[in-house]
Amino acid sequence: MIERKSPLGAPEPQGPYSPAVRAGNFIFVSGQGAIDPVSGKLCTGTIEQQTELVLNNVLLVLRGCGAGLADIVKCSVFLENASDFSAMNTVYASFFGASKPARTTVQAALVEPGMKIEIDCIAWLDDQRIR
Repeated sequence: MIERKSPLGAPEPQGPYSPAVRAGNFIFVSGQGAIDPVSGKLCTGTIEQQTELVLNNVLLVLRGCGAGLADIVKCSVFLENASDFSAMNTVYASFFGASKPARTTVQAALVEPGMKIEIDCIAWLDDQRIR
């Protein structure tokens, strides 16, 4: 079964995609940028500020699907500038603690001017937690 999810409180999609798609026990979270979920505007702050907002947006989407950060099995991190890696990594580590998912980090041209980071992820829920 495939179910498209648009959790309340999460940033509205900026294009023709679903914020999350549940396929069986997996939840695929679309790339989240540093978009304020209330105003819908891009946060143009530091890489640390943007990383924190992005991970909070990932968490909003996951919570709307009945999951959390500890359920993430894989993250993909896209950085506008590879020199931001260390600062991003410090904030990222503070969110995950001991629940470290697999991760890929690449430098990429991002579609929104001023956006420094985008993160997507895949989470997994056991059968008793799927709703």
